[in-house]
Amino acid sequence: MKFSKSICSLKIILILNCTLALLLLGCEKEYSRLSIQEELLADVEKFEQKTNEFLQIAEKETDQKKLCEAFKATRLSYKKIEWAVEYFTPDPARFINGPALDELEVAENKFLPPNGFQVIEELLYPNYEPKNNIDLIREIKMIKANLNQVKQSLSVITISDDFVIDASKMQINRILALGITGFDSPIALQSIPETKTSLNALGILIDKMDYKGEKSKQIEQKIKDLCLEAEKYCHSNSDFNTFDRAYFIKNFLNPIHKNLIAFQKTNAIKNIDKNNVVNPNAATIFDKDAFDVNAFIPSKEYQYTAQKAALGKQLFNENSFSKDKTRNCASCHNPDLAFTDNLKTNNSLQGGRLSRNTPTLTYASLQNAQFWDMRQLDLEKQSTDVIQNKEEMHGNISDIMAHLNKDKNYLKSFQSAFPKSKKIEQWQIQNALASYIRSLNAFDSKFDKYIRGESNDFTFEEKLGFNLFSGKAKCATCHFIPLFNGTVPPKFNKTEHEIIGTPAEKNSLKISPDLGRYIQYQMPQLKNAFKTPTVRNVAITAPYMHNGVFSTLEEVIDFYNKGGGQGSGTIVENQSLSSDQLNLTEKEKKALVAFMETLTDEKYQH
Repeated sequence: MKFSKSICSLKIILILNCTLALLLLGCEKEYSRLSIQEELLADVEKFEQKTNEFLQIAEKETDQKKLCEAFKATRLSYKKIEWAVEYFTPDPARFINGPALDELEVAENKFLPPNGFQVIEELLYPNYEPKNNIDLIREIKMIKANLNQVKQSLSVITISDDFVIDASKMQINRILALGITGFDSPIALQSIPETKTSLNALGILIDKMDYKGEKSKQIEQKIKDLCLEAEKYCHSNSDFNTFDRAYFIKNFLNPIHKNLIAFQKTNAIKNIDKNNVVNPNAATIFDKDAFDVNAFIPSKEYQYTAQKAALGKQLFNENSFSKDKTRNCASCHNPDLAFTDNLKTNNSLQGGRLSRNTPTLTYASLQNAQFWDMRQLDLEKQSTDVIQNKEEMHGNISDIMAHLNKDKNYLKSFQSAFPKSKKIEQWQIQNALASYIRSLNAFDSKFDKYIRGESNDFTFEEKLGFNLFSGKAKCATCHFIPLFNGTVPPKFNKTEHEIIGTPAEKNSLKISPDLGRYIQYQMPQLKNAFKTPTVRNVAITAPYMHNGVFSTLEEVIDFYNKGGGQGSGTIVENQSLSSDQLNLTEKEKKALVAFMETLTDEKYQH
C-alpha cells in the first residue's frame, strides 16, 4: 500500500515536471523578449549614469580634455541604446542626438531651438571656452529631461520580435547614412568608434533573440560574426578621414542587412505594417526596389501604376497645357538631359529669363517637397503650379480638361489608367504626370552596380571620391546616401533645405537676392534657404545651384572647399553649411568629380 502511494506520488511529480517543462518551452520566446527589454533598460540606466557623471564634471571642471573625455564616454553609452531610442521614442531622441539646427514648424511660424549632443559638441570643439559652461550644463540637463521620457516609454511598451528586426534594419541604414558619414559627429569626428559601439549592441541584440533551428542558428551566427569583424575593422581603422566606407558598406553593412532579412524570413517574423519608404523585404538599401514611390503620394487613390505612367508620358509632351500651345513639360525638362535643359535659367513666357534653374526630375519622386523653395509637398501639386504659372505655361486646367475629353485617344488612355472613372478629372491629370515622374528612378548607375556587388568596375580614383564624398568632404551630411538628396535617412519622411550662401554671380561676394523659402514662410532661419537636390545624374545636369551660377562640378567643389558663401567672404548671417575650409587637395577634388560621374544612370552614359 505504501509502495503504491509512492508510485502514485512519483507519477504526479513526473507529470508536474513535464508540464512545467512544456510551459517553459512554450514561453521561451516571451522570456527572450523580456531579456531584450530588461537589458535595454539596464543600458538606459548606464547611459543615465554617464550623463550624471558628465554633468558633475561640467559643474566643477573647465579643463577641455576632461570635458571632452566625459562627452565621448556619454555619447558611446548612448550609441548602445540608439537603435531603440530612435525607433521607439523619436521625439525625445531628436533632442538628445539631433542636428544642431532649429526644428522649424513653418506652417505655424514656430521653431524649437536644438538641444543635445551636437549642440554640446559645438560648445566643446574645437576650442572650449569657460564662458560656455552655463550653456554646457543646460544642454546636459536637457538630455536628462528627454531621457526621462525615453525611460517611461521603454518601460511600458512591448518590444516584440518584429519591432526588434525592423529597428535593427533601420539602425544599419542609420549607421550607413548618418553614422560613418559624420552627420551626428561633425566636429569631434568620433563616428567610427561610435559605429563600433552601435554594431556591438546590434550583435548582442540578435544573440538574445535565440531562435531554434539549424538554419536560424547559422544566420544568427553569421550576423554576430559580421558585427564582430566590423567592430575589429573600426578599431583598426578609427581615423575618420581615411576610413574606407566603400569597403565597410560592401563587406559589412550590406551583408549584415541581407542576413537580417534572411533571419526574418527563416523565422517567419512579420514585417511592421506601416507606410515604409524603404521596402522591408529589400536585401539592402541599395537594391533597385528598395524605395517605394507610393510612400510619397497624397493618398491611396494616387498609387503608382504603369498605365498611369504611360499616360503621364503622353501628357508630359502635350502642348495644350500652355496658353500659346507652344510649350510642354519637356520644353524645360529634356528627357535626353536627365530632364534638365543645360541652361542657367530657361526662357520666360513673358520675355527674359526665369529666376531659377531647371532641376532634374529623375529621383524627384523620392522627396517630401518640390521646387527649389519646397513650396509644394507632392508631385501632384507641383504639376498644377507649373501649368498655371504665368511665366512658365500660363495654362488653365479647365480648358485642358475640355480639350482632353474631346480626344478619343486620350479618353481611351485615361480609361485604362483610371478604370473606375467615366470622365477625365483634374486630379487624374495631376496624378498621371506625377506617375510618369515616379517612373524615372533607375538605380542602375555604375555606383549602384558596384555597391550592390553586381560589378567590380570601380576605379581607385572613383572609390577615393566616394570615401571623400561620405567622409572628409562632408557632402553626404546633406546629400544623404543612397538617394544623394536631402531626404533624411533612415525614415526618409522629411526633406531638408540648406543655406549655403550661393553667390549672385560667379566670383561675386554678393549673395543671390533670391530669398528662397523665406518668400513663403517669413522666418529668419529660411532666408536664402533652398532644397537639397539629388546629386544623381549630376554630371549631365549642369549648370548648378538654384540660379545656375556654377558651370562645372569643379566650380561647385571649389565653392564648398572654401566653406560656402561665408567661407568665401560673403556675408551670410544664417548659413547652415559649415564655413570651415575642407582643405581638399587637387587630387581629392578630381576624385570627387570622378565619383559623382559614377552616379549617372545607364541610359545617359556615353
